Amino acid sequence: MKEIKLDQYEIDILDAYEADEYVSVMTAERKAEIQQIAENTFKKDKRINIRISNRDLIAIQKRALEEGIPYQTLVSSILHKYVSGSWRDLTAHKAN
Repeated sequence: MKEIKLDQYEIDILDAYEADEYVSVMTAERKAEIQQIAENTFKKDKRINIRISNRDLIAIQKRALEEGIPYQTLVSSILHKYVSGSWRDLTAHKAN
């Protein structure tokens, strides 16, 4: 398993939490704002229809099964990552 590296600020927070000394400074207003942002991020209010090859659909369904999620959720996640700029093509930089 990959080890997560924490900076000193994160270590201090973790230590305080584990010692049951952590006190949140989150206001009710900020919490409501964050909840609204999360709801808007995951709201799926549009439907699209696309045509893809049977081979690609089977591969997507297989990958979704491995991940334990519906294949439509996987496709939506891939699209979201692509448009938000967080998707990285791991095969693009492989040595030939």
